[in-house]
Amino acid sequence: QVQLVESGGGLVQAGGSLRLSCAASGRTFSNYAMGWFRQAPGKEREFVTFIRWSGGSTNYADSVKGRFTISRDNAKNTVYLQMNSLKPEDTAVYYCAAGHPDYGLGYKGSAYPYWGKGTSVTVSS
Repeated sequence: QVQLVESGGGLVQAGGSLRLSCAASGRTFSNYAMGWFRQAPGKEREFVTFIRWSGGSTNYADSVKGRFTISRDNAKNTVYLQMNSLKPEDTAVYYCAAGHPDYGLGYKGSAYPYWGKGTSVTVSS
């Protein structure tokens, strides 16, 4: 089992920045790929980004490329999501997830068996 706890959400104006954190405990964190997903009110959950266990491979949804950056610190069992140039459409609950997605499938939520409870991000216009 891996337990995940997100933090860092809040209210920010458009154009602002936030950094989300996801602290992991349980099984060896460094063995897992980590993903960030989000769910806006009334919408389905969507992929944001993921990072392989080594940190050497990342992927981003087109909607956040160039604005969001994922990183991980395996020594601290933590993955981060730096969000810059935030837009109102980034408003959502953000979830981190841990798993072992097959190559090319890091964007699929079903590839991640472990999920946090989410942290809310609201971007005002």
